[in-house]
Amino acid sequence: MYLDVRAGWSSYVDNVPRVLVAAAAVGSLESMEQSRRHHHRKAQLLYTVRGIINCEVDDGVWIVPPQCAVWIPGGLPHAAFGSGEVECICLFIEPDAAANLPTKCCTITVSALLRHLLLRANELPERYAIDGPDGRIVSVILDELAAASVEDLRLPIPADPRLQKLAQLLVSAPADQATVAEWASRIAVSERSLSRMLTEEIGMSFGRWRRQLHVILALQRLSAGQTVQTVALDLGYESASSFVTMFRKMVGKPPSRYLLEKQKTA
Repeated sequence: MYLDVRAGWSSYVDNVPRVLVAAAAVGSLESMEQSRRHHHRKAQLLYTVRGIINCEVDDGVWIVPPQCAVWIPGGLPHAAFGSGEVECICLFIEPDAAANLPTKCCTITVSALLRHLLLRANELPERYAIDGPDGRIVSVILDELAAASVEDLRLPIPADPRLQKLAQLLVSAPADQATVAEWASRIAVSERSLSRMLTEEIGMSFGRWRRQLHVILALQRLSAGQTVQTVALDLGYESASSFVTMFRKMVGKPPSRYLLEKQKTA
């Protein structure tokens, strides 16, 4: 079914007496769901068929590239928004619908089987027969979700206001080649204090945190059709090869292979 996400749908899906409710959205997600943060009792799986979606929670920003999905636990305040035209499928799932479902927000890889199941779920009647074929499809979906692999496509956002300011500075100027000491001085802390604060709040060094941001920005731009060379230069790398080396170390494969594998599941 299709839901107008501006029309109080959060409370609506919580009142549907089924462990799974599916909905599709096509168009500009920026206009549909960027208005304010919200939550619902049911957990949510947001699967990106086309375009890029970001999901914001209190302690992080998650990127959802095509053929991936973000899992949002029930009751967690969040906001989702996209760039340009997007197509997505949302599943709303009771938190205790199955064992081993994720308990934290995460980005998951959608296998070919799970993709077909998600598309099929969108065709289910709202009040499908629990003991019939549709109910068995739902059971398989839950099993596949519990077994899905998790990808580290999150930029953690610290709680400290000074570190939040630093995150905003990094996002606004991703190609800035300032040293750690220079970044620290911009938020009025010492380099040593900055390193300690980041370790305590997000468990990352400044360098890894910044590289994680670059991976997220790169996936957004590459998925929008920009070349590796253009993205590398825009993010401040001296060459495409140095950018690819960073991406491979962070993600486990070069960007071209990563995106090609996503496209093959489409």
